[in-house]
Amino acid sequence: MSVSMTTDAVYRRAKTVTRRTGWWLDKRGRRLLSPGDRLTLCEKVQGRKPGEPLVRICEVEVVSIRRESLHDIDVDHSTHDASDYAAAEVAAEGFPRMNPSDFVTRFFADAQGLPRDAEVTRIEWRYLP
Repeated sequence: MSVSMTTDAVYRRAKTVTRRTGWWLDKRGRRLLSPGDRLTLCEKVQGRKPGEPLVRICEVEVVSIRRESLHDIDVDHSTHDASDYAAAEVAAEGFPRMNPSDFVTRFFADAQGLPRDAEVTRIEWRYLP
């Protein structure tokens, strides 16, 4: 799995969550990932130039995978618990000082043209020794 935007956070083992479009079901309707699956996090996977090596950073184990609305971390939450969740999630994504709404704008609304309430796949992992 590519972590090109968060390589520093992965090297520091500070990133433990990612949100992805797709990554839920394959073309036959089967789950792509389950808790316990292992992934190799890489600096860049697609878009490498001819001859550019695949740089593997580390191995992780999936601990949780679920579908979640971007709205859960985007809205100006009226409850303290909800805003704490949004801030904690953006920090777990590798951006501890980023405003949650700015995170959704930068990586989903602007970069991928997704609506701010789109359903995405939330993947959480633990680092393997």
